Amino acid sequence: MDKTLAPNAARGALDGFTAAPALGLAAACPMTRFVLRGRAEALAAAEAELGFLLPRQACRAASLDGRHALWLGPDEWLILAPLADGPALGEALEAAMGAHPHSLVEISQRQTAIVISGPRATGLLNVGCPLDLDLAAFPVGMCTRTVFAKAEIGLWRRAPDSFHIEVWRSFSPYVWRFLEAAGAEYA
Repeated sequence: MDKTLAPNAARGALDGFTAAPALGLAAACPMTRFVLRGRAEALAAAEAELGFLLPRQACRAASLDGRHALWLGPDEWLILAPLADGPALGEALEAAMGAHPHSLVEISQRQTAIVISGPRATGLLNVGCPLDLDLAAFPVGMCTRTVFAKAEIGLWRRAPDSFHIEVWRSFSPYVWRFLEAAGAEYA
């Protein structure tokens, strides 16, 4: 199991929130986050440093050894990595991209993540998310920006019954409580 995204005890913005195994609801382990934008030369240099190709297909993710890149737009990716890799990864990416036009912004303190998994995950998410999350419409590896109730989220399907939700820290308690309330019918 990928330790950077493995469900764990609540941390940071979700301190005091208890994992709800019956709902498959847990806080993700803390991680480093960067938003990367750049031209082709910078992106090639970033890929060499990350060790994998950034997804160029809309709404897709790529991963290798605990590092992940989620396509957010035609020239924008969310890079996720283990928390311990943060400073070194940022420095290495900046050095690799050098003088090539790019933007690399560290946003680890802005967002947190919630993991929802299990046979009820899709149904729970669809209570607050307008997307068709059927596996045929939203396959494994797909990611997108969307809304969950009144919060903007990043949604990534990691497995047929597992989702990773990126949410701003200030909205994370709201999203968590909404998921708990939506799951009350399953209790």
